Amino acid sequence: MTDRRSGGGPRPRGRWWREAAITATAFALCLLGGVLQDDGSSLSPPSAAACFVAVVSCAVLPLRHRAPLVALAVTTASGMLVPPLGLLLSPLVVAPAVITAYSYSRAARTERRAVLAVALTSAALLVASTPLFGDLSWKDASRVGSVAAFPLVAGVLGRAVHNRRAYLAAVEERAQRAEQSRDSEARRRVAEERVRIARELHDLVAHQITLANAQATVAAHFFDTRPEQTRKSLRELVETTGGALDELRATVGLLRQTGDAPGPDEPAPGLSRLPTLLASFRRAGLEVSLHQAGTTRPLPPGLDLTAYRIIQEALTNVTKHAGTGSARVRLTWNRDRVTITVADDGKDPRTVPSTATAGPLTPTGPRTTPPRVTPPRATTLPERPPGYGLIGMRERATAVGGHLSAGRRPEGGFLVSTELPLPPVKGPAQGADAEREATGEAAATGETRHTGDTKDTKSAMNTKNAKNAKGTGETTGTGETP
Repeated sequence: MTDRRSGGGPRPRGRWWREAAITATAFALCLLGGVLQDDGSSLSPPSAAACFVAVVSCAVLPLRHRAPLVALAVTTASGMLVPPLGLLLSPLVVAPAVITAYSYSRAARTERRAVLAVALTSAALLVASTPLFGDLSWKDASRVGSVAAFPLVAGVLGRAVHNRRAYLAAVEERAQRAEQSRDSEARRRVAEERVRIARELHDLVAHQITLANAQATVAAHFFDTRPEQTRKSLRELVETTGGALDELRATVGLLRQTGDAPGPDEPAPGLSRLPTLLASFRRAGLEVSLHQAGTTRPLPPGLDLTAYRIIQEALTNVTKHAGTGSARVRLTWNRDRVTITVADDGKDPRTVPSTATAGPLTPTGPRTTPPRVTPPRATTLPERPPGYGLIGMRERATAVGGHLSAGRRPEGGFLVSTELPLPPVKGPAQGADAEREATGEAAATGETRHTGDTKDTKSAMNTKNAKNAKGTGETTGTGETP
């Protein structure tokens, strides 16, 4: 005999022993009730009728789990045959019917079926005792009442066990669902955190490594012809890599923090650091012009970081893929949103000027000032796997309730445009304060907030660039377009 608990195999050994014990006990009780005399004071050898009732009613007990209704009907019918066979109808004789009533009420799917079956069993046994109703003593009445009541009590107990098991199963199922929900929520949060960490590290490393690569390329190009420029590029390279290491160390330290450890003292970057960001790209050879239209407003930290990272990644992509020496950044401030656009005039990103033979490009073309540099030649770049820059920018914009679009411009080049929602202005006084604060910030940083370029602004920037060109030998035009 195997010990399999599922499938169609034999039942476990313990289950068979339990069934055998229940059947033997019921047979003994039924047979004992059959040998009792009417007065109950003496015993006689079991008659054939008593043996018949005991054998028939107990033979179906093992079937009460697979066919409980059939077993209940057979045991009830056996109990109803007791008075016609001349035996005393007592609770002992109907013990098999009591057991099957318990089993059926516990296995019934609905409470209505259980109540109906048990009530019919009690009524049938009570009707079978009607010949005794003519002259009943208190002893006979109590015996008949017990015969009818025992199946009812067994049915109530069986239904209570059924409800208890159903309750425990429901509790266990809810606990399992809650655990699965917690596990899925934990997995979702881990996945979101991994995406966030990957996005932060990508924006940090891609920007700094791109600048370092450009500075190293310039240093290698001017190594023999312009030592001063080489030394300057190497100094900038050291600053760039040092800054990258500092930011990477701060990011990793923030990720490793546990408990209530204090956070970093330095705030997260935002649009207040935009001039420094643009200056870093200009040092790497990309001329970036900044235009602001509308009234600037201070942004919440999360939104401020999102705007900064989108501009940073867009300019990094221009440096890596556009094949141009200029880019334009425009911020348009409205009452409920700020629109950020980063555009360039690059051509096919797979065919770009070779920086090994030409210096950084200016709006007017390759460098023509002495010493003479060989004009740029077209270099076909190898296939690169798709990056995650645009994906990260879209995720950042979506996270704050905005949206981002990116694609080629009809006139050439690439355009990244994003709209970020702004928190509502609480009152006119606060709006005026924000405008005055933004005006003071723009004056302090030297940035221009307007809808178009003026001649005076262009003249001042060109004069400044001409002075820088005399000192460094480079042309650093703004590359601005009306």
